[in-house]
Amino acid sequence: MARTRSTPIKPAVGLPGWDALLLLLLTLALVRIDSLAEAAVLPTLRQDVLRHPLLGGLLSPAGISAMGERSPWPGEPVGLLLIALAIGCAFAYLLVDLARPAFWRSRAKWILLTCVLATVLFLPTLKLVLLRQQSGPASYTHDGGVIQTEATIDFLLQGRNPYIEDYTQTPMAEWGFDEYRTALYHYPYLPWTFIFSAPFYLLGQAVGFYDQRLVYLLLLAIALALAPRLVRSEQAKLAAVMLLGLNPLMGLDVIFGQNDSFVLAWMIFSLVAWTEWRKRGDNRWRLASVLLFGLACASKPTAWFFAPFYGLLILADRPELAGKGWSGIVRAVPSILGRVWPALLVFGLLVGPYLVWDAGAFYDDVWRWSSGQGETGYQIWGWGASNFVLALGLVADRFGQWPFWLLEVLLALPLLLWFVRRQQQHNRPGLALWHYAVLLAFFFYGSRFLNENYLGYLLAFFALGYLIEKDQD
Repeated sequence: MARTRSTPIKPAVGLPGWDALLLLLLTLALVRIDSLAEAAVLPTLRQDVLRHPLLGGLLSPAGISAMGERSPWPGEPVGLLLIALAIGCAFAYLLVDLARPAFWRSRAKWILLTCVLATVLFLPTLKLVLLRQQSGPASYTHDGGVIQTEATIDFLLQGRNPYIEDYTQTPMAEWGFDEYRTALYHYPYLPWTFIFSAPFYLLGQAVGFYDQRLVYLLLLAIALALAPRLVRSEQAKLAAVMLLGLNPLMGLDVIFGQNDSFVLAWMIFSLVAWTEWRKRGDNRWRLASVLLFGLACASKPTAWFFAPFYGLLILADRPELAGKGWSGIVRAVPSILGRVWPALLVFGLLVGPYLVWDAGAFYDDVWRWSSGQGETGYQIWGWGASNFVLALGLVADRFGQWPFWLLEVLLALPLLLWFVRRQQQHNRPGLALWHYAVLLAFFFYGSRFLNENYLGYLLAFFALGYLIEKDQD
């Protein structure tokens, strides 16, 4: 029998990992979205950058002249240099991912990812902070997350109730469209935002420079540094930082100063402490997680929707306490309360004084305004199902009343019951985050407003939930 010579199989040529592709996609998406936003809402950006003593001094007159009056979006020299640096780092990441040895490759990837985050998120935010200092407090920022929150801190330090005061004599009065300035009479956020920020505000006043985004950036930087602790593999750690820091929707919100990153940070802190508790078995980490979750709940009501799933997660070391079936969930309530009472306590200590001070004003600002009630209620807005209410003429205008609460209940209640039962059967943090994100997504979809920043917040938890769950496989 004749012997046949087998054709040698050539080894496959390796490609960069999926984390490299993810970095490239997210970087380009965030750069594009940010540049479109700057071109749309900042018509004097180029002139303001060039006349700024620090930003304008980063380039020589010859360089500015060579770049010309017309240039790609965002159309100003400093922004273009940041974009070029970010894309260059993302391209370099593709090459580094092919390099050997693995230890050098890992370190280089983290350095490049840090550079990308700096050039597309942190430095662009600081650029707008500097431009605001030059152009005025109502410029280059967001109304509620920065302008109004700074005013509430000022009220707090004067001993005035931010939920009673109006904002007609603050820079808020210079921001936005006249017909939609109902937030001038309401502060819809919870107290931890301005209470936590107050010491930083005092420090800023002492040095003559403050912008609320500096607090958001600080918390986000800490959250990004801690996020890799939520997963195990190297790629998952890198992806967690990418998906949180380069989230195209939330990244833009951070740059302009919306406050979703504030509550996101406290949620991540709580999840990291929970993870450490499960790794180490030290109940001090569990206590830290509970307290941090209480602070998240005292930041923004969006955190409340995680409470049912967090309550089950806090029993992860004692699965028998959660029982089986609905009767088991009912029997688990005392055990859950026995562990989460510190969260309820810290929430009560922060919110309680304002309820005692003026419960009506607090309710009016936090809930009644957002439900569109009263003469200055919030308008029907955003990208959700409320557009069908408008398009079908079920209300006279965007300030009209319609029973969105009924749609919210019809959408969210069945999901809540289903997801709590699923969480009881598979009590894992990745599933808890997915349950939370889906529940909140449908609630917002049926609400009076689904603003685009909510989608960025949801995307962060969809991403984290997916990574944590897949990383267990």
